Amino acid sequence: MSTAHAGRQQGRLWRWVPLAPATLLLVLFLAGPIAYCVWIAFTNSQLTGSSSSDFVGLANFRRAFADENFRNAVWLTLVFTFVSSIVGQNTLGLALAGLMRAASRPVRTLTGALVIAAWVLPEIVAAFLLYAFFRREGTLNAILDWLQLPSQNWLYTLPILAVSFANVWRGTAFSMLIYSAALSEIPKDITEAAQVDGASGARRLWHITLPMIRRSIGTNLMLNTLSTLSVFGLIWAMTRGGPGNRSQTLPVFMYDQAFQKSLIGYGTAVALLLLLVGSLFSLVYLRLMRVEV
Repeated sequence: MSTAHAGRQQGRLWRWVPLAPATLLLVLFLAGPIAYCVWIAFTNSQLTGSSSSDFVGLANFRRAFADENFRNAVWLTLVFTFVSSIVGQNTLGLALAGLMRAASRPVRTLTGALVIAAWVLPEIVAAFLLYAFFRREGTLNAILDWLQLPSQNWLYTLPILAVSFANVWRGTAFSMLIYSAALSEIPKDITEAAQVDGASGARRLWHITLPMIRRSIGTNLMLNTLSTLSVFGLIWAMTRGGPGNRSQTLPVFMYDQAFQKSLIGYGTAVALLLLLVGSLFSLVYLRLMRVEV
């Protein structure tokens, strides 16, 4: 028995041999940098001045919670995520998927091409396009002037909403694709039977469609939320977090502290707090998606 047991143990070890190079690479290029970033967050490291750094414990985290600008960045991050991801991309993506399912083939092709085109654009290109749309002399104000409606400098008066709508425009395609696939899995005989029984479109949506794509909704919300929490280039190119700090979300605040003000230890601590926020969102969505027994 001992010989057979030893043989099985040796067989298990040999099965790990092909995975050894990949495991080593993950440790070197993923786990290693993450561990180093965690260490930096507990030091007073700077990009300029003295090359040495001292361990300061939780000082960077205490500084963050006492910093009014950090609390403002947290609030703006939640607003940006709620408006552009949870409400904007999720709702618009579901609406487009539903409309495309009922539309003719040419309409589906044209709509899908237009929406996906915004998604595949590089982030910096999309940012400059939306900057040209929302700026004082931009397309939106030109349309409003033509309609004889009041115009304004949207990037100055409502900067967080401007970047939120920009993120909706760029990212809705992902939600649309997920919901299109989910809706195609719903048997048509179920919706047709409900329609014959006199159920309205709203009742079919609430009692049939949404429960049957519940897991797709949770997956889409989780992926979209995590992606939106880390949006940096779009906001930086459009407003640089301004005017003042009125569109300075956590990624922009982190970049400002770490690379503009050279406080790399403090900026890394903010990055870890952003990671914590993303983890909390993930836990909530995973609990909502849990299959009830």
